[in-house]
Amino acid sequence: MEKFFWGNSVSSMQTEGGWDQGGKSLSVYDVRVPKDGLSDWHFANDNYNHYTEDFDYMQDLGMNMYRFQISWSRVVKDGDGDFNEEGIAYYSKFIDDLLARGIQPMICLYHFDMPLHLAKEYNGFMSKHVKDSFIRYGKEMVDRFSDRVKYWITFNEQNIFHFSEGFNIAGYEKGDKTTQDLYQMAHNVMVCHAEVTNYIHEKTDAKIGGMLAYSEVYPATCDPEDIRVAREWDEFVNHTLVECFVNGRYSKQHLAYAKNNGIDLGIIEGEMESISRMRSDFMSFSYYSSTTISAKQIPKGTAPNFYLDFGKVENPYIGTTEWSWQIDPQGFRDVLNKLYQRYQIPVFPIENGIGVRETWDGTNQIEDDYRIDYHKEHLKAMYDAMNKDGVEVIGYLGWGLIDILSSKGDMEKRYGLVYVNRSNQDLKDMKRVPKKSYAWFKEVIASNGASLYKN
Repeated sequence: MEKFFWGNSVSSMQTEGGWDQGGKSLSVYDVRVPKDGLSDWHFANDNYNHYTEDFDYMQDLGMNMYRFQISWSRVVKDGDGDFNEEGIAYYSKFIDDLLARGIQPMICLYHFDMPLHLAKEYNGFMSKHVKDSFIRYGKEMVDRFSDRVKYWITFNEQNIFHFSEGFNIAGYEKGDKTTQDLYQMAHNVMVCHAEVTNYIHEKTDAKIGGMLAYSEVYPATCDPEDIRVAREWDEFVNHTLVECFVNGRYSKQHLAYAKNNGIDLGIIEGEMESISRMRSDFMSFSYYSSTTISAKQIPKGTAPNFYLDFGKVENPYIGTTEWSWQIDPQGFRDVLNKLYQRYQIPVFPIENGIGVRETWDGTNQIEDDYRIDYHKEHLKAMYDAMNKDGVEVIGYLGWGLIDILSSKGDMEKRYGLVYVNRSNQDLKDMKRVPKKSYAWFKEVIASNGASLYKN
């Protein structure tokens, strides 16, 4: 059995900064104006210039994997132009510096930061041109880095392209956000994933898998209608993707819904053949919370992909963060089982954590016992899935374990074991300060989880 992977996950726009350095062209994030007191994306944690300090913390923690994202705009001018050798050299050194510390790199190729040119001119992943541009970019990154990088994912949380938030992450600049557009966009993204996956398997010895944002969604009651909408949500935004990742086909219900409702996926010659050849070496996913759904709140005729826009209700049996994310370690165990028992390939949770508002007084350690409790209970749930249920899990990566901007650009929603001394509007000195959870997590990694069960 390979060594279990312990590590950290991030995206480029939430960590790098350096938005106008190294020949980088603009992404959609580089021009966003912050709202409601949040941060812009120009500096993040300035990892572009100072990433080695964070690598040293990861090495000290005992981590042996770091999942990071290559910024498409940093390595390809405007997303479809010349390759930027300065940007590619940056990531090459980045990878070498990880390997020198005994940390295995995992590359993600897209984490929502569409090159601005491709959004403005082609409407992002609605376009076959953007599809082809991504495939070109992905294959070039494989050619450049697969000699040293043996674990890959294409799209962060690819199932987001199957529900309403997908319009916000795809470079979709114009349109009515219709079900037709959503299905066409999601199909183009799946073809991108298939082409890069097949290329990796044909040309390299690296491994690649699909990646989902997998939240457990419970029926609000035992009303058969609540049970139906919970199951359909799972089918339309999770399992139809995993059927592609593992078996090379969309789910029958996904295709039947499209046919019965006159939805054209925009399939062109060769695309389904590419999907049919696709296989995955593992299934990766993020898991933070669960939610609950009520059929009574969903308007008649709503596509299953939009059920949660209307039907989400609070679960009274579990706790909730100030961002209304419900804490549910048992849901984590259930998701691990749903993926493994049905598809029988190794599973890999590569994002997990709790965001909390924290401040540092400049002297005393942050006592984040709530973060210790969160990770402890989720890790125990994972080990129950492994040891009691027979699930094959190959690693556990926390999200943003050195504080980063949240997905909305909020530095106050902190996930890290290490505090980064900046706020939304004041960069301060960006000093790194380990929290109480740092030493706890270091012991967990050193014991490969055994310390979780100490009295």
